[in-house]
Amino acid sequence: MPKAPRATEPAGLREGAKCEVIAGTHAGKSGLVKDITVGATHGQKSITVVQNDGERFKTLARNVRIL
Repeated sequence: MPKAPRATEPAGLREGAKCEVIAGTHAGKSGLVKDITVGATHGQKSITVVQNDGERFKTLARNVRIL
């Protein structure tokens, strides 16, 4: 049985980019990309997003759209 295609990170992903979360727990939130890290276990990129009110959260890069 073939594997499902893996979601990819958005084009233009860089620190300081404005993004909107389109999937996952934080879907619908937006802010600026801060830290970009690669997970040691799963190998996927995780990012920290800082909202306008200063709230920070982490999500997978594949869950965001760069604005």
